[in-house]
Amino acid sequence: MLLFVGLGNPGQEYVLNRHNIGFMAVDAIVRRHSFSPWRAKFHGEVCEGTIGAEKVVALKPMTWMNDSGRSVAACAQFYKIEPKDFVVFHDELDLDPGRLKVKIGGGHAGHNGLRSIQAHLGSDFRRVRLGIGHPGAKERVTGWVLGNFAKVDRDWLEPLLGGVADAAGKLVERDDVGFMNLVSGIKPAGEPRPEKPRTSAPAAAGPTETAKNAMAETLRRLLAAKKR
Repeated sequence: MLLFVGLGNPGQEYVLNRHNIGFMAVDAIVRRHSFSPWRAKFHGEVCEGTIGAEKVVALKPMTWMNDSGRSVAACAQFYKIEPKDFVVFHDELDLDPGRLKVKIGGGHAGHNGLRSIQAHLGSDFRRVRLGIGHPGAKERVTGWVLGNFAKVDRDWLEPLLGGVADAAGKLVERDDVGFMNLVSGIKPAGEPRPEKPRTSAPAAAGPTETAKNAMAETLRRLLAAKKR
């Protein structure tokens, strides 16, 4: 059994924030793989499903980002899931928009959601780092992560989230390189980007065309919810 955790902040005013891309990624997986309905539990929202032959519990902590670990710890204790079987989806300032990397262990790099999980459960878990880019100056970071995605961001955000949902089976198989390779094969509509030279280490995955329409309906719903 695995635990997929999406990090974000609760409330309609935060739905489209860059900081909430972890929520968006887990929502995409839950829809694509027909998980059970969300229900309130463990200081968050939780649901269950099966990907491949493995049961997966999905969790969105509703404790605010900086207390996410309390929700994750309660859920993990109930299901008896160890940190090595967590996959945490979160925003990453140090990756360009639309890129992603999978990492095991390491520090929190100032991310309060990761900091909280590590304080409760240690750092021995996988993270899917979803690039949102950096605003260029440290003093602009808070406004950037708590700012909404722009309409132009749909060009990479929709295929990225669709690709994550499509490739989730690789995460279940613990094939992180395969997961990154699948998502990196998905390019957004528009002019193709030149490929970067490959090195011995896997490149950060970026979106491509396989799922170009997969998340259009999702973002339309989010925008509609934001306007209400």
